[in-house]
Amino acid sequence: MGRCLTGGTQFVTLCLMNALSRYADTVYCIMRLIVGLLFACHGGQKLLGFPPGGHGAPHEALMIIGAWIELAGGFLIAFGLVTRIAAFIAAGEMAVAYFMAHAHGGFFPIINHGEAAVLYCFVFLFIFFYGPGHLSIDAMMRRGTRPTAATPATV
Repeated sequence: MGRCLTGGTQFVTLCLMNALSRYADTVYCIMRLIVGLLFACHGGQKLLGFPPGGHGAPHEALMIIGAWIELAGGFLIAFGLVTRIAAFIAAGEMAVAYFMAHAHGGFFPIINHGEAAVLYCFVFLFIFFYGPGHLSIDAMMRRGTRPTAATPATV
């Protein structure tokens, strides 16, 4: 960090911004938690009536499956358990939801009220590719099974 302060103001700003990188995975895990819980709320409204204010219980089989994906997938993503699989399925569900419920209302999501579906879809795709992060159940399970010097890894 000391070397950063010897340059001009642009260089100092760049170095200070780069110092934030050490928090990137922690902030990512917090974002994953919040997005997962928000997604679970959509399923909770449909299946459990909680939190209140939803559209009511779904009646079609596809809508019930979607609600379960939202509830269970949201919790799995939030806590980082089988994160990549849950995020992939949730992204697919949001893509299907967008095209079934919104796309007929026009091309642009801002017009057809599909912004949330598009945003969830791409956030879940990012989570699918990035992985669970270090603050997750997946990471804790990985740390618990990591081979040590006393137990050599098998091929």
